[in-house]
Amino acid sequence: MTRVYLTTTIPYVNAAPHLGFALEAVQADVLARHHRARGHQVRLLTGTDDNSLKNVLAAEQAGLPVQDFVDSNAARFAALREPLALSYDDFIRTSRDPRHRPGVEALWRACAHDLYQDTYEGLYCVGCEHYLTPDELDGSGHCPEHRTPPQRITEQNWFFRLSRYAAPLREAITGGRLRIEPESRRNEVLAFIDAGLRDFSVSRSQARARGWGITVPDDPGQVIYVWWDALGNYLTALGYGSDGDAYRTWWEQADRRVHVIGKGVLRFHAVYWPAILLSAGLPLPTDILIHDYLTAGGQKISKSSGTPVDPVALAGRYGTDAVRCWLLREVPRVGDADFTVDRLVERADADLAGGAGNLVNRVVTMVHRYRAGLVPADAVPVPEAKELVEAVAEAPWTIAAGLDDFDFRRAAAAVWAVVEEANRFVEQTRPWELAKAERSGDPDAGVRLDGALAALLTACRAVGDLLAPFLPGASALVTAQCTPGPDGTLPPPAPLFPRLTDS
Repeated sequence: MTRVYLTTTIPYVNAAPHLGFALEAVQADVLARHHRARGHQVRLLTGTDDNSLKNVLAAEQAGLPVQDFVDSNAARFAALREPLALSYDDFIRTSRDPRHRPGVEALWRACAHDLYQDTYEGLYCVGCEHYLTPDELDGSGHCPEHRTPPQRITEQNWFFRLSRYAAPLREAITGGRLRIEPESRRNEVLAFIDAGLRDFSVSRSQARARGWGITVPDDPGQVIYVWWDALGNYLTALGYGSDGDAYRTWWEQADRRVHVIGKGVLRFHAVYWPAILLSAGLPLPTDILIHDYLTAGGQKISKSSGTPVDPVALAGRYGTDAVRCWLLREVPRVGDADFTVDRLVERADADLAGGAGNLVNRVVTMVHRYRAGLVPADAVPVPEAKELVEAVAEAPWTIAAGLDDFDFRRAAAAVWAVVEEANRFVEQTRPWELAKAERSGDPDAGVRLDGALAALLTACRAVGDLLAPFLPGASALVTAQCTPGPDGTLPPPAPLFPRLTDS
């Protein structure tokens, strides 16, 4: 049986979650649900990065003990499960989970042959938790991501020999052992490798880390770099470094090891992390799937930008289905997507209230009106249903191809292609006219009406099934509306999705 290990990044908990991370969580959830529906064994991991200096500084600003502060915000990330309908199997916290510290220490020791001490002087962005070169700064000398000036740091650290791994990294990527999607990001990684890899600092002084984080083994004056710490969660959540079976089952023996990440952390996941794994003699991820940013008013949605959009509040106001629908139908495979509430409402009303919901309501209403709610049995197919039958048959393949290509918009569009074809079929066959002709004594019209209603119900049930990985709540509503009760009749027709513009 195919075994798939899926992960999101683990976000800093310096503030509450925002819609940008919700995008990533929902994308990973769709992939997990899709693979489960195909009969694959799936493990979906998410969690929080508690050990960042950003968290410490935010706690100090809030006047709270660091552990209390990160506990509070980490709970808000864990609480995304219900409002976003997430189906993660595991949630790891790097400060609290007993699996994490021993695993990070074991990974450090496994790479000991590539670690050495040296003095480092450079420009450090606390927002990125990363050193920047002067060439990477914007025209104002600021980090282009966070628009803040970096700190000039000089201290003795531990370094990792990244320079040793340029050739094996390039070979893994170009040979297909490590797949990076989309291609533009793959090319970006290859260009970074070809420009020359430099060893990078993988520890910080205890003083600069404020004593927060995982101490370097056998060096109590140093704390392991937060990115080494955080990246290790993909292994530590599986018990790496212990005698458990989960690591072997879900990392060594998995058919696919898939990281879903944002473009801002591409270098860490597609260069540093594989190099660390190569150094430790461990299998690489098979897939790194990268999404772009969400913006609001053209500015990146983030905790530090002043444009955080609260996904929990959105789901509470407009519904989980509406939030997931916008994220999956509006965000392109390549390129940022600008969010507004108006766009969310327009998309939900078009796709749910006016699309799938309207179709199902029309069809179930006609079955009740013309057949007393009984699904026509042994109906003779009508010739006009050919395109609808083909659309239903093609949709699962289109969805699978889209998701394998990390194109959620293309995959989800296949569901609404069935809805559109079903609506076209309704207008083409005009069941109300067939019912009128049947009442006037035309038996052929009754046969055609049975065939049309049967085809439409089949399409509506297919829509319910096809929606499952994308909008599980909507899927359940559609399926329930199209499922006969013990007496063989469909439930009474009811509006499934309210129009948000009317609420």
